[in-house]
Amino acid sequence: MKTSRTGIDLIKKWEGVRLDAYADAVGVWTIGFGHTAMAGPPKPVPGMKITRQEAEDILIRDLVKYETAVANAITRPATQNQFDAMTSLCFNIGPGNFAKSTLVKLFNVGDMEGAANAFSSWRKAGGKVLQGLVNRRADEEALFRRSGGSSPIPPPPVPPDIEQPPAPAPAAPRGILKAILDLIASLFRRK
Repeated sequence: MKTSRTGIDLIKKWEGVRLDAYADAVGVWTIGFGHTAMAGPPKPVPGMKITRQEAEDILIRDLVKYETAVANAITRPATQNQFDAMTSLCFNIGPGNFAKSTLVKLFNVGDMEGAANAFSSWRKAGGKVLQGLVNRRADEEALFRRSGGSSPIPPPPVPPDIEQPPAPAPAAPRGILKAILDLIASLFRRK
C-alpha cells in the first residue's frame, strides 16, 4: 500500500518544510519535510540547500521506508486512511517504536477503537508533553477513524544521470538516543 495525497498532506502539515539544512532539537541534521540521513539519501549537511520540488521528491522516496515498516508491522488489512495515519505516526516516531507500539498490537487483534485511542500515547518528546504532538496525534487519530480514503501517489522516478550517495551508517542504538533526549530534557528543567 502507498500513502495517499491525504496522508502526504498530513505529514507535510506537521513536519513543515525547510529548504536549508538545520540541526534539529537533538542535533540531527534535517532538511525538507523532516528528512534525515536515517531515512536515506541525500545526507543533510551544514550549508546544504534544496528546492521545494527536491523536498517533495525526497519526501515521496522517504515514505517508502515508513510504508514498508507499517506494512510489515500490521497483520490485517487497513483502509487507506488507517494506513495513511499509521504511516504519519511511523514517520514521526520511527519504525522500531511503531512496530512495538500498543497501537499496532490493538490494530492487529482487530480493536480499531483501542488502536485509534492509542495515537494519543505518542505525545511526549524528551519526557514532556508537547502541544504540537498532541495536535498531530489528534489529526492522525481523526484520519484513522475516517472511512475510505483517496488513491496513493506513485513515487517520483530517480533520474539515471544522478549519482546516488552511499547508504547511511546504521542508526545509533536506542539507548544512546534516549540518553541524549534525557540530557536535553534535564537541561531544560534547570532553567
